[in-house]
Amino acid sequence: MNVRVVSYNIHKCIGTDGAYHPERTAETLAHFNADILLLQEVDEGANRSKRDRQVDRLGDLLGFAHRAFAVNVHLRSGGGYGNAILSRWPIVEDRNIDLTTPLKKRRSVLHARVQLPSEAVHSELHLFNVHLGLAQYERKMQLAMFLKSDALANIDATIPVVIGGDFNDVWGNLYKRLEPNGFRRLPKPPRTFPARLPLRSLDSVYVRGGADLTTVFRGDHETARIASDHRPLVADVILRKG
Repeated sequence: MNVRVVSYNIHKCIGTDGAYHPERTAETLAHFNADILLLQEVDEGANRSKRDRQVDRLGDLLGFAHRAFAVNVHLRSGGGYGNAILSRWPIVEDRNIDLTTPLKKRRSVLHARVQLPSEAVHSELHLFNVHLGLAQYERKMQLAMFLKSDALANIDATIPVVIGGDFNDVWGNLYKRLEPNGFRRLPKPPRTFPARLPLRSLDSVYVRGGADLTTVFRGDHETARIASDHRPLVADVILRKG
């Protein structure tokens, strides 16, 4: 079974031109015909985004009925933002795992368990949508917390797992912490930041268990260049028997 996953820091649907334009974000995402969307910096009730609940706004625009969302940061002016997962298949369970380190902005990983179609070789797929911190020591601590979490420990090693998101991986070395724990990626992940002229591979997708990455590429079409300060990252995953 083939699954297309898109990881995208949508920057609250505010583009590089400063315009709030959720329809443009949806157009950018629709280009890829994805099965799973892992979205970061998703607003809910914030003034800058017309108090939209963006997980539902984008879900409705794109036709995704199955959604999970958790706020990470609460804004003084009201509302907040966090991570969202949109899925073609039912999300039967979701939870937010706190990865916040002392004196730093609240960060988390959103975990969703997806029920796959009956023809799939596995009955479920586990998704982890991350947005890590800006400091290198912070990212290392956050990955250590994630790798020790009950949510990950309770998943059988043969079950397909996808972790993706904005790792803020400025130096490109976080794979050294994930690969010893069974996670795999393709070499040379595409550069996704900044959107107008990508220089850094801040965003990544990894798999574990009964999943393999076949292709990973960056969105390069016109709206992808301006809809956010990141480019979307597209990963094609094949699910197989573990």
